[in-house]
Formats: sequence, C-alpha cells, structure tokens
Amino acid sequence: MGRHPEKIRVGVVGTGYLGTFHARKYAAMPGVELAALVDTDMPRAQALARELHTTAFGSPEEMFDHVDAVSIAVPTSLHYRVAKEFLRRGVHALIEKPITDNLPDAGDLIRIADRKGCVLQVGHLERFNAVWDEAGPALREPMFVEAHRLGPFQGRGTDVNVVLDLMIHDIDIVLKYIRSPVREVYAAGVPVLSPNVDIANVRLHFANGAVANLTASRVSLKRQRKIRFFQQDLYVSVDYDEGKTQIIRRIAAGDDLTPQIRGEEKISPKGDSLNAELISFVRCVRTGVPPEVDGHQGRRALQLALRIQRRMRPC
Repeated sequence: MGRHPEKIRVGVVGTGYLGTFHARKYAAMPGVELAALVDTDMPRAQALARELHTTAFGSPEEMFDHVDAVSIAVPTSLHYRVAKEFLRRGVHALIEKPITDNLPDAGDLIRIADRKGCVLQVGHLERFNAVWDEAGPALREPMFVEAHRLGPFQGRGTDVNVVLDLMIHDIDIVLKYIRSPVREVYAAGVPVLSPNVDIANVRLHFANGAVANLTASRVSLKRQRKIRFFQQDLYVSVDYDEGKTQIIRRIAAGDDLTPQIRGEEKISPKGDSLNAELISFVRCVRTGVPPEVDGHQGRRALQLALRIQRRMRPC
C-alpha cells in the first residue's frame, strides 16, 4: 500500500482537457505534491509539466514508483487497463466517470482495491456541487425526478454515447436519492454529430412507484444543467450552473383550511466542484475514510447506464 508522507504524492494519467484541470488543481493544493504526469502525447505532457514544475513520463509504468495516488483521465475504454496496474501496486486511484465501460472490469477493480486497501473513487462530479448543501437535506423520498443535461458539441467524450458521457451524472444522483430497485427502463436516442448516440431521453420506473425522466444532449445550442424533485408536500429545483436551489413546501392550512405553500430560493456560494472532489480524494487517501463515490457506487451507475443502452430505441 502507498506510503502516507506529510505530502501526498499525486500523479495524473492523461493530460487532455480533464486531466489538465486535475493537474493544475493538485499543483495548487496544500499538502499535495504533483509528482508526475503521463500522456502518450509527450510534447503536451512536457509542456504542462514545465508549467506546473513537475515531471512528464510517456507511460504509466514509469510513474509507479513516484506516486501514492493518481487521477486517471484517459478515454473510458482504457480506464480498466490503466487503473488495475496502479491498484495492484497499492496506489490509490480516482477514475473519471464512468468507472469502466463494462461490469466485469468494474468488479475486478473493486476487488483489487479492496484486497490492496486502496481508495478507489469514481469522478461523479455533481456529488460535490455546492447546491446539495441546500437541496440534499430536504430530499427524503422523491417520487418524480426530471433532469435536463444539455450542451453544445465539444468533440470530446465521443468514444462513448451520451448516456455514459453526460447522463451518467444524473443517473448517479437519481440512484442516491431514490433508494429502490429500477423495474422498467424506456429509452430513445439518436446519433447526430458522432457515430454514437448524442441525444437521449430515458424514463425509469422504480419498485416503490417513483419515476425519473432524464434527458441528455451534447448537440444543443445552449447549455443547461437542471434537475427537479417532487415528493409529498415538497418540490425541489436545482440549477447546477447558476448554483440556484428552489424549495417549495406545503405548510399547515390557515384558518380558512386552504392549503398553503411557502417557497424559498437559495444561491449557493460559487464553488469549484472538481477542486472539492480532488480535496475529498486526497483526504480519503490520507485518513482512510471511504470516498463519497466509491467503486460500488460507480459500478451501480454504470450498470443502469448499460441497461439503458440495451433498451435504447431510435427516436
């Protein structure tokens, strides 16, 4: 198992769009040494290494002895191959979502991490959004959820379809707050600008009667990140981008016995979800506390995402 020095030595595998953000945030983080970067594009990795005063390597194998923990920000198809080698050597790992592209590989990573006593965290970023400080405590048993996650085409993440690329964030959140098995899945989607499905709509029916309606698109003109919950006597609306939470409650009837409602709107302080996620990962490495999103939760979100893919019908 990796040592626990005063400073945690962290590396980043993959210095593309997401990996670059990981590296810069680690480099600025107290109690952390950004010890190594890895990318098959060595000029890119070396340029970032010069900026952040660290070392670039051309393969993960060269990094093994230099790090206690690692962020893995490579294409999904490579998650298993890269992560298992670090975990086998006792290096703690944060894997960008989804955990892998299939369930057997996800299960194997969980087993290796458990055997080696390693932290295995999955990068479901929305768990660390500041809006949940307001919205989370209000949610007890939501019976209807509606989520929209839309954005312009970026040309990245297209090695998987939009369910694994974007919708999986909302799948993870829905599974956190609706604690009941999924009974039925209805899904439709189409490819637009990539070979894989770029826009999808999914309706989930749960054993307790709850329903979730999820829409994800990576080919929309405008960006939108919203989710709404309905439960008995309560409505909660979350706008991730604006950091806005609206909570409407039913309250005791007045003298005329007419039902009353009371609404409140909170704006969360501007936060940095990725920085919060990485700080949490480092804390787990240092203390041994289980991560907010462990391998089992990452596998659960993947399992439902793959089930949705199998049920996908052309629009």
